[in-house]
Amino acid sequence: MFRRPRTPQPTAPVTEARKPTSTPAGGVPDATRVLNDLLARPSLEGILEGALLHASTLLGGDMRGYAILRRGQDKVAGVSGYPKALIGTALSGPWRAMKPCMLADGARELYESNPAELHSTLDTCGMKDVRLTLVVPLSDRGRALGALVLDRTSSEGVSPAAQEAVNRWGAAVAPLIGVLESREEWKAAARQITASVVEAIESQDFDALGHGKAVADLSVALGRAVGLVGRDLDELWFAATMHDLGKIHGETAHAQVGANFLHDVPLMNEAQKAIRHHHERWDGQGEPGRLAGEDIPLYARILAVANAYVRLGDLERVKAQAGKGLDPKLVAALEKLPQ
Repeated sequence: MFRRPRTPQPTAPVTEARKPTSTPAGGVPDATRVLNDLLARPSLEGILEGALLHASTLLGGDMRGYAILRRGQDKVAGVSGYPKALIGTALSGPWRAMKPCMLADGARELYESNPAELHSTLDTCGMKDVRLTLVVPLSDRGRALGALVLDRTSSEGVSPAAQEAVNRWGAAVAPLIGVLESREEWKAAARQITASVVEAIESQDFDALGHGKAVADLSVALGRAVGLVGRDLDELWFAATMHDLGKIHGETAHAQVGANFLHDVPLMNEAQKAIRHHHERWDGQGEPGRLAGEDIPLYARILAVANAYVRLGDLERVKAQAGKGLDPKLVAALEKLPQ
């Protein structure tokens, strides 16, 4: 088995989390239950999708929508009923003023607010057929986060009561989105700081410059290929980026020195083990613990394969180490990756 043992997390599977929340006899889904469902979703994109789904349920009829997050520029960060290819697209539109509004002139303002080269993308997504748009601003403690934008292609209107209900829903879900958005910003900052520190150390040896990034990129690709997702991939990225950080004190025992940098970071326990053991060998002849086979932590085995490929630059030379120094299943997974 590739996957390392991990205590099961109290989260529902993605497919279950995306099922519509059951509706009570009164016809209106219980917002508390919906919020609990959102908390079970593993990503900001999933939570935004769930928020859009519930907003569509509150409005009734044939609705679809997209979520805008304000990150320097406004970008689509989640969709419901629109193609996922829209995610990441920078858009301008009627949410600019961050006030609730309903537009009865279709997507005219959306098209007028964006450059002509984006119009074909909007057409492909079916936005040209929109007859009514409802904007639900998202803000948390005075901070403008973005908006839920809900579209209808039919001429059916939206009652004032339904519009008020969906605005209340936006106010309820915004703090959760704000927390996750802040977490994403801190995660990005942590990655940038880590990468900068590693690059500063690598710059002392011209031949090593860029090595950590190359190993990290390949490690994450390998990890994804064998089923790692989410936080597992994040932790693997940190392990791979920092695997040679111990060389700041010289080559000798650098893996153990590097692991010690994460000694007081409990959330990086697996990354610490990966750094410490990335010079173990599949045949048990490595260091520091002379571990063999699957007794070597999974992240360390992935890191060893990625490190060998980046260092040798030759797939055939890496394949020659399968079953000797390297995990043969991971080497086979490496072969299947786009080169």
